[in-house]
Amino acid sequence: MGTAAGDAAEQPPAAPEAKRAAAPRTLVFTYGTLKGGFSNHGLLQDLARDGDASFVGAATTAPRLPLVCGPYRVPFLLNLPGAGHRVSGELYAVTPRGLDRLDELEGVSRAHYERLPISVLLAEGAQVDAVAYYAHRGYADDLWARSGKKGYPEYSPAVADGYIRRKDRPQQLTFLEQIRVFVSSQSS
Repeated sequence: MGTAAGDAAEQPPAAPEAKRAAAPRTLVFTYGTLKGGFSNHGLLQDLARDGDASFVGAATTAPRLPLVCGPYRVPFLLNLPGAGHRVSGELYAVTPRGLDRLDELEGVSRAHYERLPISVLLAEGAQVDAVAYYAHRGYADDLWARSGKKGYPEYSPAVADGYIRRKDRPQQLTFLEQIRVFVSSQSS
């Protein structure tokens, strides 16, 4: 007969899917192109298929925050609490591996967006802590000024009308250069 330690040693290793299911998850509030029906939602679908993300439900920001559109109708949540609206979006539970993929999409290492804490309200009224991808602080104020200090309560198909996918944008400028050109231009 084996000892308890011997029995534990004889157990097969957990499958990668089981490890991901047991991995700690971070709640991520999505408000733009990662939402269902928008161009980058495929990434969340891939993450869900791989066990790295799961849909929690509809959510709204607890604080009022500005949601604006930048160049090419790209949505940006601005970390300016008290301005704007309570923004509608979706909440996902994401593994560390999934967060790495979202960080890459959102350009966190390139100062496009910053992943920061946010408090959101679930449809049933519960308030939870999550993270969201905010416009980087290096240009957030300029985006707010360029928008005429007016934002949207939701990134809807009507608000997104005119959105241009990354692969279809001019490639001779970096995204940060595109933002600089946008904020220095006249609003229409």
